[in-house]
Amino acid sequence: MATGNVKTGKKSKTPDLRKPKTLLEKLAETPHKLFSGSFRQQYAALCFRRLPDGGGIEILLVTSRVSGRWIMPKGWPMKDKEPHKVAAIEAFQEAGVRGRVRKKPVGNYTYLKLLDDGDVAPCIVDIFQIEITDASEKFKERGQRLLAWVSPDEAARRVREIELKSLLVDFTPR
Repeated sequence: MATGNVKTGKKSKTPDLRKPKTLLEKLAETPHKLFSGSFRQQYAALCFRRLPDGGGIEILLVTSRVSGRWIMPKGWPMKDKEPHKVAAIEAFQEAGVRGRVRKKPVGNYTYLKLLDDGDVAPCIVDIFQIEITDASEKFKERGQRLLAWVSPDEAARRVREIELKSLLVDFTPR
């Protein structure tokens, strides 16, 4: 917030203490999280479908429940579940889609996760491709998220994470 100086008429910058801190500002208060190797693990589903005319693919994005930003379905590790199966479970819970999932990740990205307690955790997300073969109208998070099937270029425009943008633009199903 800028305030005016009565004597000089110049504006001085003073921090607005009421404004919530950004994720980076919160993380800057605890730099040990970045440098101690304390990244948290998540698994994401890169859901795609082939266009009927054979002219390429579309990628499924969903909105996050809290901020409404565009993301891929993803979640935390689950006890006794392999990472690719976690990605498949998240795809169904968040978007109602199922398909053929690859066991090996096609890439990964990092981002800062705002936790429920207000803390910030750096996360690394392993990405598993899923070629969608079935979609259901009934799924756990229906009504809590928007879903969009878009081109890889459009998917890259919609997501925020730079590493993920690059992966989406260059994605070729394996």
